[in-house]
Amino acid sequence: MAKVYLGPAGIPQFVVKAKSTLEAVKVVRELGLNAMEVEFVQGVRMSRDLAKQVGKAAQEYEVKLSVHAPYFINLCSDEVDKVEKSRQRLVDSLDRAYYMGAWVVVVHAAYYGKLGPKKCYEKVKEELEKAYRESGVSDVYIGVEVTARTNQFGSVEEAFSLAKELPFVTPVIDWGHLYARNNGSINYGEVLDLWAKEFGGAHMHTHFTSIRYRNGKFVDEHEPIERNMPPFEPLARELKNRDITITLICESPLLEKDALVMKEVLEKVGVRLA
Repeated sequence: MAKVYLGPAGIPQFVVKAKSTLEAVKVVRELGLNAMEVEFVQGVRMSRDLAKQVGKAAQEYEVKLSVHAPYFINLCSDEVDKVEKSRQRLVDSLDRAYYMGAWVVVVHAAYYGKLGPKKCYEKVKEELEKAYRESGVSDVYIGVEVTARTNQFGSVEEAFSLAKELPFVTPVIDWGHLYARNNGSINYGEVLDLWAKEFGGAHMHTHFTSIRYRNGKFVDEHEPIERNMPPFEPLARELKNRDITITLICESPLLEKDALVMKEVLEKVGVRLA
C-alpha cells in the first residue's frame, strides 16, 4: 500500500486560519495532515533563522516539508539578466529549503521561447546544474514541475529525462497541469507505472487541484476539488495497491479544506496517511 503524505500548498486559511508559516506547521498536524509546501511563489522573503525555526517545528510535528520556488523564473529567457535573476531565485529557494529541512524545491523552469524545446532542454539542464552548484546545498532536490501550457518547458518526458541525467533533480507531477496539457485527459496508472519503471521506490512529489475549462480549452486556473477536472478518486484507487511513497500537495483555492476532502477520499478507498 502507498505511503502517503498529504497537505496544503501554503498556510491554512479556511478550516483553521494560521497566522504564519511557523504556526501553519502545527495547524497542519492538528488537522490530521502530514505535509505542507512552503510557498515562495511571490519571492523568497524568509530568513535563514526563520527557516530553521520552521524546520524544527516540522520535525516536532512530523510534517513533511517542500518548497515552491518563485513563479518569476524563466531559465530560457533570451535576456541574460532575466536568466541570472531566475537562477538566483532558485538558489535562494534551495538555501532556505536546506535550512528548514525541506526535501524538494519545486520550480516552473522555463518557457521554450526562441530556443524551442530541444535547445531549451539543454539550457535548463545547464542552469539547474549552475544553481545547484552555487547553492552549495545537499539533500535537497530540484523538483522540475510538469506544466500545463504547451509553450512551457515541462512535459512528462522532459521532466523524467532531466531527472535521469541529473541526480539532484526529481520530476514533480502536477496532476491538474498534466490534465490540461493533455486537453482534459489523464491516465493515473500509466504515469505511476512509468514512475515505478524509471525511479523504482523513490519518493514521488505531486500537486493536485481541479482546473478551469474556458473558451473551449482547459487552462491553468485552479478550482476546488469538487469540480472533478481531473477527478481525485481514481488516483486514490490507483494508490491503494501500489508500493509507493508519494506526497500529495493540495493546490486547490480551498487549501487545507480540500486537502481534508482528499484525505476522506483516500480513507474511503482504504488508504491511510503515513
